[in-house]
Amino acid sequence: MSTTIKQIVKRDGNVVAYDRDRIATAIFKAATAVGGSDRAEAEKLAMQVEQQLEANFSGGTPSVEEIQDIVEEVLIKNGHAKTARAYILYRHNRAMERTQRAYKFEATDNIPYKKIYEVLRWNMDHGCETVDGLNDIIARGKLPELIAACEERYDKEVRAGAEKLIERLPEVRVMFIAGPSSSSKTTTTIKVSEKLAEAGHEFLALNVDHYFFNLEQHPKDEFGDYDYETPQALDLKLIDEHVAALLAGKSIKTPHYDFKTGQRTLNVYDMQLAPNQILLIDSLHGLYRDMTQSTPDTKKFKLYIETLGQVRNREGMFMRWADNRLLRRMIRDSWHRNLQPEQTLTHWHYVRRSELRNIIPFIGTVDYLVNSAMPFELPILKARLFKYFPPAIEKFKNEPKRQDAYVRAKRVYETLKDLTPVEDDSPVPKTSLLREFIGGSTYKY
Repeated sequence: MSTTIKQIVKRDGNVVAYDRDRIATAIFKAATAVGGSDRAEAEKLAMQVEQQLEANFSGGTPSVEEIQDIVEEVLIKNGHAKTARAYILYRHNRAMERTQRAYKFEATDNIPYKKIYEVLRWNMDHGCETVDGLNDIIARGKLPELIAACEERYDKEVRAGAEKLIERLPEVRVMFIAGPSSSSKTTTTIKVSEKLAEAGHEFLALNVDHYFFNLEQHPKDEFGDYDYETPQALDLKLIDEHVAALLAGKSIKTPHYDFKTGQRTLNVYDMQLAPNQILLIDSLHGLYRDMTQSTPDTKKFKLYIETLGQVRNREGMFMRWADNRLLRRMIRDSWHRNLQPEQTLTHWHYVRRSELRNIIPFIGTVDYLVNSAMPFELPILKARLFKYFPPAIEKFKNEPKRQDAYVRAKRVYETLKDLTPVEDDSPVPKTSLLREFIGGSTYKY
C-alpha cells in the first residue's frame, strides 16, 4: 500500500520523512514489554495506523503526537489493551525525559550549538553537507581536495586547543583528551603532543586503557557481554593514585592490558613526570571526576572531542554523531579486539548507555571542544561496512531483545544507501585520524 503521507512534524517543529516502520517498531517494543514477540502483528497494526492517517490527513503532514494518539486507538480497538498501556507508559516516560533533558541542557549547555552551526557552515561552504553533495565531489574526482581541506580544519582545531592549554601554563599540569567511543581521542592526543613539542613544551602520556581490570572482573550487560564502556571497568583508584603521585614528582609503575586476552599485568612500565612536563591522558572517561578526584581542577585542562558531523541523506535527516562513531568502531574492533562488525552493532547499546550516563552530563565542564568528524570518511567507511547492514536488519527485525541493534542498523542503512562508496583510501594521509580505524597510520597505537 502506498501512502500520501510523506512527512511528519516533530516536537521541535522540524519536518522529517514519514516512515511506517518506525510506528511498527514502537508498537513492537511496547508489545515486548508485556511479553509479546510477534513482529508481523506489529506491522499489521502499523498498517492500520497508516490507513487512519490517510483518512485523517490525506496528503497532509501529521504531528508525532497525532500519530501516537492514533496508535493508542488502534491498539485498543484490536484488543491489545496491555500493549496499549505499555505504549502509553512509554509516551509518558519519554515526555518526562524530554522535560528533564531540556532543563539539564539549558542549565549546563551540554549541546554545543555554536560549534554545530560552525560545522554545518563549513560543510556547506565545501559542498559536503548532503549525500548528493558528497556524490558530486566523488564523481568530479575532487575527493582528495576535500580530504586535504578536512585534515587542515582538524589540524587547526587541535592547534588552537594546544594554544589554549599553553595560555594556562604553568598552573595546569595535566591535560585530558576526553570523548565518547571512537571519537579519535588517541590520534588527537598524539597530535596535541606534537603541537606542544613544537612550542617547546615537554609532555608525558599516560595510557589509562592499561588500567582495565581483568576481563572476568568487568561488569556485564543483560546479554552477558563484558562492558568496556563503564568507568567501573577501570581501576579508578589506581589511576587517581598514579596521577597524584606523578604530579608530586614521584615515580610509578603502570600496568599493561592485553585486549586480545583480556588480562592485566601490574607494574610493567616505569614513569616519572619532570617538573617542566605536562601529563597527557586520553580517555573515554576523562571528564569523570572519580578518575582524578585527588587532583585540583585548577591543575587540569579538559579537551573534549566528538564527531559533530552535519551530513544529511536525501530525506533531509542528519547522520547521528553516534552512528558515525559506530562505523569507526566496527572496523577498529574487527582488527584490534577480534570482534565481527555484527558484534559491535549488538554491543553498541551499552556503549551509548554509558556515554549518556558518564560522559554527556559533564560536557559543560570542558575547556575546549574539537570536531573529529570528516565528511570524506563516510564513502570510505561505506565501502568496507555497508554489506553488513542488510543481513543485520533482517536478522534482528523479529528479535525482541535486539531492537536497539535493528533500529540502528536500519538507520545507518538509510543514511548510507544512496552514498557512492569509495574503495581507494590512498589519498588519506598516513597521519589522518581516520587511519586510527582503517589502518595504515604512521602513528603507533
